[in-house]
Amino acid sequence: MTDFIDDHLAQALLKRCALRDESALKALHGLMAQRLYAFVFHRLRDEDAARDIMVDTLYEAWKCAAKFRGESRVSTWIFGIARHKVMAHWRQTAAQPMHEDIDDHADVLIGDLEDGSLVMERWQEQKIVTMCLCELPPVQRECVQLVYLEGMTVYEVAAVQDVPVGTVQSRLFHARKNMRLCLQKNGGART
Repeated sequence: MTDFIDDHLAQALLKRCALRDESALKALHGLMAQRLYAFVFHRLRDEDAARDIMVDTLYEAWKCAAKFRGESRVSTWIFGIARHKVMAHWRQTAAQPMHEDIDDHADVLIGDLEDGSLVMERWQEQKIVTMCLCELPPVQRECVQLVYLEGMTVYEVAAVQDVPVGTVQSRLFHARKNMRLCLQKNGGART
C-alpha cells in the first residue's frame, strides 16, 4: 500500500481521544479503519473476527490515548495493539494463521487478454511467490508484510513486534534469503 496515514492528523486525533472526545474517535476510525481491517484480516482470514478486532483495537487506542508517548507513529502504535489482539485471538481459539490461496483470486480469463501466455506466466510467478512467502516462519513473514506491503520502516516494525531493530533486520535478512532459495528451487520469479 502506498497511501500512508497522516501522522500529524492521527496525533491530533489521539490527543483529543485522551480528552475523551468521541468525535475524535470517530475521525480516527475514519482515518485508520480500512488499513487496520486489512492488516488484521490478512492475518486471520475471518471477516467477523477481523472487524471485531479492528473495532476493539481502536477502542483500546481511545481508552489508552493518554499513554501514547510519541516514540513512534500513531499508526505503528495502533498496529502494535492490533497485532497483540490477533495473537490473543489465536491463543483463545487455538487457530493457526491461515494463508491465502491465490487460486481464489484467479478471476481474469486468460482468453480475453492479448497475450495469454504472458499473463499465465505472471500468474504462475505470483503463485510461487505466495507459496514461498507462506513457507517463511511467521515472524519473518510478518516482517516482510509490514515492510513491503505496509511500508513501515524497520524501526516501526520493531515497535509493532516489540523486538530490537537488529532482530527485525535479521528477520528480514533471513526472510529474503529463504525467499530467494525457495524461488530458485521452484523456478519462480527472477532472483
